Parts: sequence; C-alpha cells; structure tokens
Amino acid sequence: MRAALMVLLGLAFAPTPLFASALYVEAGRLVDVAAGKVQTGKCISINNQKIVTVAPCGPTPDGAKRVDWSSYTVLPGLIDLHTHLADAGQSADLALPLKTSPAATALIGAHNARLTLEAGFTTVRDVGTYRGLTDVTLRDAINAGHVPGPRMFVAGAYITIPKGGGELNGVVPNEQLPADMRLGVSSTPEEAAAKTAFLIDNGADFIKTIATGAVLAIGTEPGEPEMTEEQLRAVGDTAKAKGKFVTAHAHGAIGIKNAIRAGVRSIEHASLIDDEALFLAKASGTWLVMDIYNGDYIDDIGTKEKWPEEYLRKNRETTDVQRAGFTKAVKMGVKIAYGTDSGVYPHGGNAKQFAYMVRYGMTPMQAIQSATIRAAELLGKESELGSIAPGRFADLVAVAGDPLTDIRMLEEVAHVIKGGAIVK
Repeated sequence: MRAALMVLLGLAFAPTPLFASALYVEAGRLVDVAAGKVQTGKCISINNQKIVTVAPCGPTPDGAKRVDWSSYTVLPGLIDLHTHLADAGQSADLALPLKTSPAATALIGAHNARLTLEAGFTTVRDVGTYRGLTDVTLRDAINAGHVPGPRMFVAGAYITIPKGGGELNGVVPNEQLPADMRLGVSSTPEEAAAKTAFLIDNGADFIKTIATGAVLAIGTEPGEPEMTEEQLRAVGDTAKAKGKFVTAHAHGAIGIKNAIRAGVRSIEHASLIDDEALFLAKASGTWLVMDIYNGDYIDDIGTKEKWPEEYLRKNRETTDVQRAGFTKAVKMGVKIAYGTDSGVYPHGGNAKQFAYMVRYGMTPMQAIQSATIRAAELLGKESELGSIAPGRFADLVAVAGDPLTDIRMLEEVAHVIKGGAIVK
C-alpha cells in the first residue's frame, strides 16, 4: 500500500494532458500507413477529438490552435496489442501479485498507463491481470478523464484451467487464492462458457484464453496444450453471441492449432509455431501477435535479479525459435500485429520491439503498419483508429528524424496527441 500511495502522489502532482480543442497540426513528414508512403506539406485539421481533414497546409482555421510539427515525422498513435498495465509487474517474487491489493494494482496501473501514453502508444489491448477486473476499473478511469492513459481494450481476467498458465502458481495452494484471482478458472466447456459470460457482463471488451502452458508461470510448459479445443470453442461461441472476440495465449503448435480451429481471432506469442500452424493461420485469417523483443530482457534482467530458473530455462527454449517462426510468418504473408507483453519489461519501452521486427524480416513500413492500421484491423476499429484520415480519432505522434530509415527513432517520441488533446 505504501507503493500505491507513492503512485497516487505522483499522479496528483504530475502534469495532465490538455483538454481537447480545435487543432491545426503542420506535419513535416506524414506517414500514410494506408498507402504505405510518406507525404509532405500536409496539415491535419482536428475538432471534437476527430480528424476533419488532411490537406495541403494553409492559413490556420478560425478558432483553431496551430501546432508546429514541421520539423518532425508524424505518425498515427501507436497501438500495442499485448500489454499488462493493471498488474504488479514481473519480478523474482512469485507472491508479488498476491501481496499487491486490488486498489494498489489499479494505482500501479494508472502509473503504467501514463508511461505508455507518453511513449506514443495511444491505444492498447490489455490482455489480462491476476487481480481480475482491475483492468476494467483502469480503463473506465481513463475514459472518464480521471487519469491519463491510452485508450484501453481489456480482457478482465484469464480463462485458464486450474493450475494452468493463467494461474498464480507456486505461492499458496491455488484454492486458497482470493476469488478475484480465479475469476476465469474453469475445468469444463460449460464452466469456461459461464466464466466468459461473467467477464463480458462485467466489462471485458474481449476474452483471453490460455491454450498452452506459459514461460512465466510455475509448473506449466509452453509446448503443452492446456485448454481443449472444445473448451476454446465454448468460449468463442459465448463471446461471439455477446459481440466479442477471443484471443489465445498459445506457445506450442498443438495449442495454436486447437485455438485456430476453435475460431480465435488472434494467437499471442506463437513461440513454437510449426509450418502446419502457419498455413492454418494464413488460411483462416488468424492474426499472430508475437512478442519477439522481451526474450532478451528476460534473459538479461531475469538472470541478474534471480528470477526462477524455470522461467529462465523456458525463455531460453522459446526465444530463438519464436523469432525464426516470426520470420517464416512474414515471408508467408500471415497477418501479424504489434504486441510486446509490456509488464514483463518496464512499461514505456514498448517501441523497443520495432527494431526486432525489422531485424527478423519486416520492412520499417510493415513494422509501423503492424502497430497502427493492422493493429486497428485486429481490434475491428480500423474506421476509428490506426491511420491519419478524416473521421479517425486524432491520435498522433511526432518523432525527430525518419523512422523509415532508422526504426529506433520510435523509441524517442517527442510529441503525443490523443483524441485531439496534447499529451506531450
């Protein structure tokens, strides 16, 4: 609670974003992610949180404030589809999530949300928290303007088997964990469907299933399937009936194929994906969200901080093969969107993955598209997010230099606008 109080004090004295107003943003270079090209001499007219026009620059419209970004490259606000904002974070202490109360978790999440937004990520898909529904609380606080943060789409909790990859294993007997840490635990298709309905009815925007074991969970193996195809299908059918989609945490090839056949919209991690699963993903239009940066962070920091050896061993066994699978997926034209697993590494460093995506097969433009227009497509929000075009939310970032020449420019965002409000 002392840590939570410090976070609260930090939020109280930190600067907050300006209220949205009419803006006229002069872009030096504008990255048109829909066309895959860069435009110059363009100005973006913004009103009521939305982009009104993108046109050659002229006089500032009446009532608008001119924003001079003429020395910057301007891109759509970035999107990270695999974050854990509302969580205590990764450490050597297995019990940390249990020691951190729901209130403290939400306050820590508020701190994480600010860091993420100021790093240029104006939208995130938050894919689960040990303290169930704290992500819903954080999302609602951001939407109400109580705390600054990205636009959040949240899962509520993990749908997982008992003692599976979505449980807090190795601390106390799982049956003794607080109820809010087991909101999605289910053993049968019927239980999985009921837990799915509960989470959606209590504010989840989508559902996160745990189809295989996990790297960062005691007693589970990434290559081993956990939820059955029948359980996954029960989740998917329930979610679809309520107008929601499902994503699956799946490292191993069998679990990946089970999840794709069950109709999930995306696969998280896909570390041990095989050729059959790649072809199945392409044929079905299933998205891959592959966190190919944080394996290096886990190996480095996890070793220094003495994370459990089981974690470090599983990370070593999956990192290189995941990157090889990513390269294959890019060459095959499988749909890939940007997701980093932030929370495993410090929040705000989300852009560090761009360089890895380029190193392992994408062009800089493809990497940028994966975190803008492609990510918006996965969310089903491409008419609202992911590009600089009339009718979209006015989410913009500005960076010095040219990220199409040096993708690491995205790691140092100079300015951010979210929904027409100047954040940075």
